[in-house]
Amino acid sequence: MSMEDLRKDFPILQEKVYGRPLVYFDNAATTQKPQCVLDKIMTGYTKYNANIHRGVHYLSQLATEAHESARQVVADFIGALDRTNIVFTRGTTEAINLIAFSFGEQFVGEGDEVLITTMEHHSNIVPWQMLCGRKKAVLRVVPVLENGELDMDAYRHLLSDKTKIVSVAHVSNVLGTVNPVRDIIRLAHEKKVPVLVDGAQSVPHMPVNVRDIDADFYVFSGHKIYGPTGVGVLYGKKEWLEVIPPYQGGGEMIANVTFERTTYNELPYKFEAGTPDYIGSTALAEALRYVGQIGMDKIEAHEQSLIQYATARLKEIEGMRIIGEAGQKSGVVSFLVGKIHPYDLGMLLDKMGIAVRTGHHCAQPLIDYYGIPGTVRMSFGLYNTEAEIDMFMQAMKRVVPMLN
Repeated sequence: MSMEDLRKDFPILQEKVYGRPLVYFDNAATTQKPQCVLDKIMTGYTKYNANIHRGVHYLSQLATEAHESARQVVADFIGALDRTNIVFTRGTTEAINLIAFSFGEQFVGEGDEVLITTMEHHSNIVPWQMLCGRKKAVLRVVPVLENGELDMDAYRHLLSDKTKIVSVAHVSNVLGTVNPVRDIIRLAHEKKVPVLVDGAQSVPHMPVNVRDIDADFYVFSGHKIYGPTGVGVLYGKKEWLEVIPPYQGGGEMIANVTFERTTYNELPYKFEAGTPDYIGSTALAEALRYVGQIGMDKIEAHEQSLIQYATARLKEIEGMRIIGEAGQKSGVVSFLVGKIHPYDLGMLLDKMGIAVRTGHHCAQPLIDYYGIPGTVRMSFGLYNTEAEIDMFMQAMKRVVPMLN
């Protein structure tokens, strides 16, 4: 498929902003949706909309089959052993909160330690802070080096007999750093410590096999991989999912309820209280089929070429400072120009049809570490092109002198 044909799959890319062609470089926040995903949502609501599980009528059975087939698609996509490893959530944030609460209730006590890193998104900081507050545990933080890579020597030092869980981003949403998750997990497992990997910024950009990296928990969001909002995935090893308590109570997650006692459902339903987003799950599966047909290896290679091209072009601008120059990067390029505030730069770029993200990107501790007000972030998707980067550079060369 040519890039021209591929871009036609995404209706919004034909839209204009202030009379100019849309250049969408905000994919780390959310991706645009191909027509097949939009069609799948409409089909769900018009052909088989009925509450799933337990329904004896035809529509309920169709909806249940579609939802559970979607679970298998997700399992296959990330290399899970089977579909019972896959818990549907509302997104990465809920999945992390689920583990922080359920694992934390069972295994974290006073004086124990939870280990995260400086580059984490707020959704991989705040739930652990809340856990540590409840349990009187201690939150430990692995520092980053100036180039945006994790300080692995510090990580080795911080891992201890008190560490109960490690939670780390596979890819930083600000720096684009691809963390060495295999090494992180291997070192933790040597001390019998489980690891949660935040895959929100990795699953859309590279092939991921959860068994290959040996993650205990792996989480990601549908809307960042060309699927709908409001649906996400928690992968967990069965030995953990079987022993931690449910995060929420309600319908579907039960086996039997009396006023005296409730027993819980089998995996994965134990963690899926209430009516799930069965329309969203099938649309997510359609998105995964779409990128699977293109090939995640091809998507990764294309986006890597965009990062290299954008980085080289950005360095043409006087006063350019790229934040995060790790040896391995994916998805994003964050930068500042001289003393220009990122918000001002983003506002003027928007008037020229260029969509970028500005601010702290829900990673305030990382921004504070660099001592900056925030960044301008370009983030790429499978439909972006070098021609769009050239359009971005033309806009930059107009607006930077205005702001200086």
